[in-house]
Amino acid sequence: MKSRESIQAFLSAEVARRVSRISSAEFERISEIRLRAGKPLIIKLSGRDYAIDDSGKLISIGKNAYSPTSDDIYETMERVSRHSFYAFESELANGFITLPGGHRVGVCGQVVLEGNVVKSWKYISGINIRVAHSVVGCADAILPRITGTAGLLHTMIISPPGCGKTTLLRDIIRQISDKSMTVGLVDERSEVAGCFQGTPQNDVGIRTDVLDGCPKAIAMVMLLRAMSPDVIAVDELGGEQDAHAVDMVLNAGVKLLCTAHGVDVANAKENPALGKMLGRGVFERFIVLGAGYKVAGVFDGAGKRV
Repeated sequence: MKSRESIQAFLSAEVARRVSRISSAEFERISEIRLRAGKPLIIKLSGRDYAIDDSGKLISIGKNAYSPTSDDIYETMERVSRHSFYAFESELANGFITLPGGHRVGVCGQVVLEGNVVKSWKYISGINIRVAHSVVGCADAILPRITGTAGLLHTMIISPPGCGKTTLLRDIIRQISDKSMTVGLVDERSEVAGCFQGTPQNDVGIRTDVLDGCPKAIAMVMLLRAMSPDVIAVDELGGEQDAHAVDMVLNAGVKLLCTAHGVDVANAKENPALGKMLGRGVFERFIVLGAGYKVAGVFDGAGKRV
């Protein structure tokens, strides 16, 4: 199922009718579709926010913008959950549901707590559909700079949210997996492989084993012990629990490929857990991404540009 079809099928009838009128060329550049009850429908396209009018034309956010209703939110969630909130309760406890094709539907509203854990949702007032895009070949120019004579170097991709680090990670994994390396992919939030019912919807290579929806610290150890990877890949490293698992990966002689939030290496070090790892010289390469999905620089472990 194509991205357009797989997304429109889960929108309310009124929202889908308007979105269906967006041109194919424009739809291919959409990264987010946001629904908020009583607020303009906002579509992020090529890094900019647009509203939509009744004709399906993308416009500046203003008085002619279409606003979804509470009924649109409810109908969309009914379709997203296949008319069974209960069946997706565990996914919704994490704040999102993954659709076929790897698209993620994030939600907000009022939660029901059990202790300090989100048990379910009482009201959902906002939805953010993050459209999955695989940019095949986006790692072509990067790969020679993060490999040595012995293969992949321990590498961290650093960027603020929405600058393409997960997209770049996915293509690096695909290329090294198709070429020769067995990759164990930790995909805690289902964003890299975009698994649907355990099966990757995105191309992550022929030698990649995916552990989906599992906490990073647990998943790294499981993959290390069970799947004999050459590389363990992790999206958004940085939790307090991750450091011990990283040590186990390194001590086993397995390469580490990961992403982390930050503006640059110095900023990433301000994260207490990451700071400890970076201070020990764990990583041999840093890829720093900036606004507009641009590579701001590739640096070695000493901070020298390569």
